[in-house]
Amino acid sequence: MKILITGSVGFIGFSIAHGLLKAGHTILGYDSINNYYDVKLKHERNKILKKFKKYNFVKGELENYKKVNNTVINFKPEIILHLAAQAGVRYSLIAPKKYLSSNISGTFNIIEAARNTRVKHLLIASSSSVYGLSKKKKFKEIDKVDDQISIYAATKKSTESIAHAYSSLWKIPITMLRFFTVYGPWGRPDMAYFKFTQSIINQKKIDVYNNGLMFRDFTYIDDVVKSITLLLNKLPNNKIKKKIKNDSISTVAPFRIVNIGNQNKILLKDFINAIEKVLNLKAKKNFLPIQKGDVKETLSDSSLLYEITKYKPKINYVEGITRFIKWYKDYYQK
Repeated sequence: MKILITGSVGFIGFSIAHGLLKAGHTILGYDSINNYYDVKLKHERNKILKKFKKYNFVKGELENYKKVNNTVINFKPEIILHLAAQAGVRYSLIAPKKYLSSNISGTFNIIEAARNTRVKHLLIASSSSVYGLSKKKKFKEIDKVDDQISIYAATKKSTESIAHAYSSLWKIPITMLRFFTVYGPWGRPDMAYFKFTQSIINQKKIDVYNNGLMFRDFTYIDDVVKSITLLLNKLPNNKIKKKIKNDSISTVAPFRIVNIGNQNKILLKDFINAIEKVLNLKAKKNFLPIQKGDVKETLSDSSLLYEITKYKPKINYVEGITRFIKWYKDYYQK
């Protein structure tokens, strides 16, 4: 298939592009290669992708509608996988306008381009952060989500609403992907597990928020890649008579939201302990209060993902950390 991937040199974008290229698909990557984190890492990812004959790359901003639209029209993708965004809950407190322009305006440009070219399926990255202060023990796609507490989360919820409206108006099959704390090799250096590993190796203090009493549904990158790959051809169809239990399919549009999570909540303290154990080093901890915009717990109910794809994320956090640290040492200590 011909697939356009935005954010193709980002963590998830690179990982799924690499997997799809190995499977023989034709991929066009679109990315601004901004300096939110280490640009060298992004170029290294792109260098790997460029080894494939069926990969081409366009450098551009999501906010540049003309470039986005022309790129989509010229490539004529069957599927668009929109993963590009301004990431990071904490950075959204400092630079909120970047989130409005990249995540809302940029996503609008992608959806509009998809409408103009009538793609077969548009998949868009959302986030578990949209659940905000939900009191539910497990977050389901059908839960009411009106309590976002960060600008990042609010922009992700906004894009879900815009996508639903477009899907309803123009009958574009759209699947929103709510990711839960994705981690693993080639990850983002601004993520906690990456910073913990780096600081512990360099014998520097790590900042541990809320005294480590936070839970996250850590989801390994290979599980995310597998899940997305299986969803590519699972077009949401609101006209189908056979219903799936607790399906998030819209009643008025070919639109669906899907959680992608490991379905296990891990205490941050335990996650740090696992990093220490794999490194065989003790962390120097700087305990701090919870940060603005952070939630204390996330836990996915990813049963809908299984009903659609018959796949469950399965890599436990100890195995995931072990694989990440092996990659980290190979990459940074070579």
